[in-house]
Amino acid sequence: MNSVRRTFLKNYILLTSSVLVLPNMVNALPIKVINKKPLLKFSYKPYTLELKHVFTVAANSRSTTPVMLTQIEYDGIIGYGEASMPPYLGESHETVGKFLAKVNLSQFSDPFQIDDILTYVDSIDINNTAAKASVDIALHDLVGKLLGKPWHKLWGYNAAKTPNTSFTIGIDTPEVVKQKTLEAMPYKILKVKLGKGNDKEMIDNVRGVTDKPLFVDVNQGWKDRQQALDMAHWLSEQGVIFIEQPMPKEMTADIAWLTERSPLPIIADEAVQRLTDLVKQRNFYSGVNIKLMKCTGMREAHKMVEFARSIGMNVMIGCMTETSCAVSAAAQLSPACDFADLDGSLLIKNDVFEGMTIEDGKVTLNERSGIGIIRK
Repeated sequence: MNSVRRTFLKNYILLTSSVLVLPNMVNALPIKVINKKPLLKFSYKPYTLELKHVFTVAANSRSTTPVMLTQIEYDGIIGYGEASMPPYLGESHETVGKFLAKVNLSQFSDPFQIDDILTYVDSIDINNTAAKASVDIALHDLVGKLLGKPWHKLWGYNAAKTPNTSFTIGIDTPEVVKQKTLEAMPYKILKVKLGKGNDKEMIDNVRGVTDKPLFVDVNQGWKDRQQALDMAHWLSEQGVIFIEQPMPKEMTADIAWLTERSPLPIIADEAVQRLTDLVKQRNFYSGVNIKLMKCTGMREAHKMVEFARSIGMNVMIGCMTETSCAVSAAAQLSPACDFADLDGSLLIKNDVFEGMTIEDGKVTLNERSGIGIIRK
């Protein structure tokens, strides 16, 4: 290298480097100065939730639920996420693992580009909503931590306006139903699973222990609309507030008929997963149960809440069997909702997070940034 070229290179490095370079350091050429932004580092691992009681609904029973725990790291800060996989979603450790293996977040250097990042994640493959939600939740947790604010504040919601949560009583023997009901005494609303042919017995067993208001969830278990209407009238006399997904989601004409005549609101669950479903189904139901695992996470759930409110639908924020990670993420939306069913972490024995709490039956948000959780 001739002396003129070497002198030019020394001066160029001194002028362009963001690091203070002393003249005697330049003699140690070649020097390569690179100003890199931190990249998003994504990782995940499988986990299995252990339920306190066998959980039975109209279609199945289970004592465990597979989940995938995720995290996104940026500049030393970690955001946590989760995918919960109840049977009806059709996802598993294997399918979620295959999807997440395709996720390349290292191509992004700005975590605040939430829309771009999650649009990319959504485009990787169809379905896989719980897998997508696990990335969405971790990203929201990360961004909230970087901003130093919880998401309910970033959305402008008032934490004092959170609703009471229901506590779920699964289908079981009379003795176990009564035991579960007694264990749920701290909660002001109970959600009773129906749809196995013993509906009145289930309600009678709960009513033998408590007179608290009830939600009922049929999980598509009723097939005849007249019988469904008869049950709706009977349930309205038993202190029930609404009926969730009474009939198979494909029976839209029968559901619309029932909704028009029912003395109780009819709430969509399995029939509405994403925003596009809500737009299509809005005339068949009185309200909607929004769950992060169905709709790909907090970004789309927020859109669904705002849309449902704008057209006058009842809005419920719900959950699957989840750790406090996903439940706390959903709870950030609860001040904007009429109802909440955020008991998923209360049903398990091996939670690995601490997050939102239930105080006197009410969803209670904390001031921690992000989704409000800490790892145990």
